[in-house]
Amino acid sequence: QVQLVESGGGLVQAGGSLRLSCAASGRIVSVNDMGWYRQAPGKQRELVAAITGGGGTNYADSVKGRFVISRDNAKNTVYLQMNSLKPEDTALYYCNAEVVGSRYMNVWGQGTQVTVSS
Repeated sequence: QVQLVESGGGLVQAGGSLRLSCAASGRIVSVNDMGWYRQAPGKQRELVAAITGGGGTNYADSVKGRFVISRDNAKNTVYLQMNSLKPEDTALYYCNAEVVGSRYMNVWGQGTQVTVSS
């Protein structure tokens, strides 16, 4: 079965940086669109950044100019470089991918915690 494995979360001071990684593994034919979502306490899950198979990107207004999403198609991996982190960035960050294996699947990672201290 297809899985997304996230890494890179942790505790960082305001103004610092983190890089999240998410690798898709399993019986994969192709990985199409990929994205990062986050969910803070008391908030609904929101899209942070997305990237198409061709490399086109889209960002939430709150992270534009600070975060960069990228991908390595050979590794079926998506990254989120987070710079100038703010306390309001604190959340569980989830990877999402549209994957084709034996069938089309929309797959979620387990989530990785990012905590930004003031």
